[in-house]
Amino acid sequence: MAHSKLKNLAYPMGECSFVSSAAVEAALSSSNCNSVAVFPGFCDVHVHFREPGFSYKETVATGSLASARGGYTAVCTMPNLNPVPDSVENLEQQLAIIRRDACIHVYPYGAITVGEKGEELADLEGMAPNIKGYSDDGRGVQSDEMMLAAMRRAKALGLPIVAHCEVNELLRGGYIHDGEYAKAHGHRGICSESEWGQIARDLELVRQTGVKYHVCHISTKESVELIRKAKAEGLDVTCETGPHYLIMDDSELQEDGWFKMNPPIRGREDKEALLQGVLDGTIDMIATDHAPHSAEEKSKGLEKSAFGIVGIETAFPALYTYLVKPGILSFERLRELLVTNPRKRFGIPMGSDYSVWDLEACEAVDPNQFISKGHATPFAGRMLYGKCLLTVCDGKIVYQQEDHHG
Repeated sequence: MAHSKLKNLAYPMGECSFVSSAAVEAALSSSNCNSVAVFPGFCDVHVHFREPGFSYKETVATGSLASARGGYTAVCTMPNLNPVPDSVENLEQQLAIIRRDACIHVYPYGAITVGEKGEELADLEGMAPNIKGYSDDGRGVQSDEMMLAAMRRAKALGLPIVAHCEVNELLRGGYIHDGEYAKAHGHRGICSESEWGQIARDLELVRQTGVKYHVCHISTKESVELIRKAKAEGLDVTCETGPHYLIMDDSELQEDGWFKMNPPIRGREDKEALLQGVLDGTIDMIATDHAPHSAEEKSKGLEKSAFGIVGIETAFPALYTYLVKPGILSFERLRELLVTNPRKRFGIPMGSDYSVWDLEACEAVDPNQFISKGHATPFAGRMLYGKCLLTVCDGKIVYQQEDHHG
């Protein structure tokens, strides 16, 4: 496509032919920018849209539109819902809402166990045609035998296990990283082994079963090294981390529930190991773990607030500002992390999806301007570069900057 103000920063030459000239003109006319950049539709394999069951936190409508504002055209939703999608009947309730309200592609995960309770396997076979994998996200599967059985079934069905790795007996009431900030401020910490210990357990089961295995939101240096060795061994393993784990460490925590998520923001050595894992290919993708809660649920400080932050609307600006602009990460690698790798791993087609950005725009993050119902973000007040002007999914404009007024 030829356009004097278009920067094809994220597409290799020749891959932008489906981008609409009229759409770019519309994006330019709604902004004072002198140039725009076009990116393929981002894909987030870890979001919480809270429907059915918790629509006061988020809905498929608000979550998908917030995603479109962040440049995302495909997401995978976690199953900690009510009812939990652990059967064909329960999954259909979620699918009906998605068909009715989603403005982008929304793909559910099915639960590994009934009610995510870890006691009985869910209807893995029945849900298989309509999901992208199996997860009990929010809870680690504690029983070795239960996880082994789930992996065997998932292997036979050709779908991945998407694991939230957490050893309950190691949590000991912790709620932030067991590091310097916790010690200095009298908080109970979550030790790193609670994450990497279960990853190590699961990798042994992967060796036995050969299942496709994906690790959610890794946050520790030990997790990175375990996955690096597993890949070198040839195991079918992938993993994700979140923008906040790559940008922040526990020295930046504040006495505010907006800094509380699970797993927690870790220490500086962990952040550095995660960045190295992103650069050397150990970490395959970046996912937001977009987890909205009500203002009340996030207003109770670090100890008593609910776990979870929002991130779908700030992910690209944060990554661009802190990693791409300083030269830590290339646009090419960011495209792999946000587009190519998640779509390839989970079988999500690219289609004619893209977003148009003004990379010169720099604004302070104002949660009151979010489309998401959730406002809790540790990036509040930070100056971030990059404003999404337009997002197109399946050839249709699903978000345009001038249409959103906060």
